[in-house]
Amino acid sequence: MSQKPVWLKGFPLELTPTGIRGLDEVIGGFIRGRTYLVSGETGTGKTIFSLSFLVNGVNRGETGVYVLVDENLEDFLAGAKSFGWHLDKAIEQERISVMTILPEFIERFKDKTIEATAKSIVRDIKNEVKRLDAKRLVIDPVVPLISEENTIKIREYIRLLIQLLEREIGTTTIITSEIPTGSMALSRFGVEEFLASGIIVLGLKKTLRGYTRTLFIRKMRWIPVYPAVYRFEMVPGQGIVVKERME
Repeated sequence: MSQKPVWLKGFPLELTPTGIRGLDEVIGGFIRGRTYLVSGETGTGKTIFSLSFLVNGVNRGETGVYVLVDENLEDFLAGAKSFGWHLDKAIEQERISVMTILPEFIERFKDKTIEATAKSIVRDIKNEVKRLDAKRLVIDPVVPLISEENTIKIREYIRLLIQLLEREIGTTTIITSEIPTGSMALSRFGVEEFLASGIIVLGLKKTLRGYTRTLFIRKMRWIPVYPAVYRFEMVPGQGIVVKERME
């Protein structure tokens, strides 16, 4: 891969490098202040990708907030440590903040309107972003933040949440969404991909030598990148490392 995309020179929009090896050489980075969807089946690396984005931001002097939805803080920190990331120091120095969404939170809002719930969540995130002057945000995953079974209402909630995040917070944001196993969908509820400025789908492909991890650049709004599939590895201490393009 070349060091920089040939189109990057003179590109009018401000890009935030993801810091992910091999990815910025293809896409140039994420447009600052926009929201990006990272989706995939369970176990494909969505959390590692998101944490790579946040840790790489810290290494560049950009603080970040990680909204942890379906895992407790202790397990999350232990998992990151086993992967070579010691987040305790960064958290102590307030370069990273990990917000956890507890079951009590969902219970508290079960009788509230979609609008009230989304506004409350964004308000809490905004306060933490302001406290750290954070530039990067991860919500992992985006869907289970509400106790709702009506798909139409969930889609409206996600739509409102992303709109509020971009309008009121302005961080460069990753949201993750799990795809059902064997599905050709790009997200769980079929609305996230329309609202995000970019879509990266992580997957596993069976080959003659076993399984290969794949990264599909499905969409990059305003960035002249063709949809393509790349092989990637998860390297302890580094995170996601994007390799060659796959035919």
